[in-house]
Amino acid sequence: MRKRFRILVCAAACMTLGLALIRPQTFFVEARAQERVSEPRELDRLIAAFERIRMGYVDQLDQSQLVDAAIKGMVGKLDSQSSYLDWPLFRDMQISYRHLVGLGVEVIAEKGRFKVIAPIDESPAAKAGLKTNDVITHVDGVSVQGFTTDQLVLDKLIGPVDSQVRLTILREGQDKPVELTLVRKMTPFRAVRSREEGDDIGYLRVRLINEWTLPALEMAVRELSNQIPANRLKGYVLDLRNTPYGPRNMAVSIADAFLEEGEIVAVKGGNPEKIEHFSAHPGDITNGKPLVVLINGGTASGAEIVAGALQAHKRATVMGTRSFGRGSEQTIIPLGVRSGALRLTTGRYVTPAGNAFDGTGILPDIEVRQDDPSSQENDRELRSALELLRGPTAQRQKD
Repeated sequence: MRKRFRILVCAAACMTLGLALIRPQTFFVEARAQERVSEPRELDRLIAAFERIRMGYVDQLDQSQLVDAAIKGMVGKLDSQSSYLDWPLFRDMQISYRHLVGLGVEVIAEKGRFKVIAPIDESPAAKAGLKTNDVITHVDGVSVQGFTTDQLVLDKLIGPVDSQVRLTILREGQDKPVELTLVRKMTPFRAVRSREEGDDIGYLRVRLINEWTLPALEMAVRELSNQIPANRLKGYVLDLRNTPYGPRNMAVSIADAFLEEGEIVAVKGGNPEKIEHFSAHPGDITNGKPLVVLINGGTASGAEIVAGALQAHKRATVMGTRSFGRGSEQTIIPLGVRSGALRLTTGRYVTPAGNAFDGTGILPDIEVRQDDPSSQENDRELRSALELLRGPTAQRQKD
């Protein structure tokens, strides 16, 4: 009898969406809830609380909302990148948004606030003056406190082409909130830009990491090697500053392009015995030429994988300031038909040197601090990288 009673209670708790049960007497609810609390399993406490609230609370309650609140409460104890997607939001995420465009900025939820990782070069966000570490507090005058990242993006940031959106931000060093008006545009982003620096160094600017980045990077290196004779080419600058996002597999392929062998990144999941390793294959697109990687607080995610791998294998000198520290990956896990989903952090990245950089970032080998340069001429980090590649001669000329 007791076994049958336990099964019925569990079934009632697990099938709350759509169940309509008659409210029993208060003493019965209390007795059943108390019995649940006394059971040793942790899940029973949750079931007991659900039963007590659902059947004993003075007002009628929506069972679906109770379950949503319970899930949000559990997810709220996890890292800031994990979230619960209720059914309407999860459904909207699966709809095509081809008629809508965004702002060209990567944001992250951090301690209940939405922090800008970095705007993409030449995007509406960059043109409006949005900066790394800006905190978005309002969109079109509406507070975004309590939003998830998905809600912020889908409900507030994307919209029709040429429509305007007003962001209220908090910026370090500013006493009052700053308001910026942005115009949503369909911007064709070039993943890689390149140029000669002087007649002896190739400059490679990776603006974003996606499926087109590696082919564009390979083409840029070929063009530069054709323009600069091999006996004069002193090396390359790989600029990953304000490169805010990149899938792990794409980042691995970019790091692999500069490495002959060795591990690129490891992904640690919930099971410490199960660690995924991703390694390089023979072949270096620069033929082993010296390499300097530039990073800053807007370097995040996949760009940090690249910088961390090249630094750990001493394939490159990393220069600039500490990177952002977004070193985890999330998986969307559906909860059933019309039941929403979890965006769950399922892995953290570890560099070949054994450093997990989520929340801490990649430290440069050589620190060079500067504000965002307004032109090439006052880009102190780039100048330092060029001097390093050109060696003592360049330093003596500077002195």
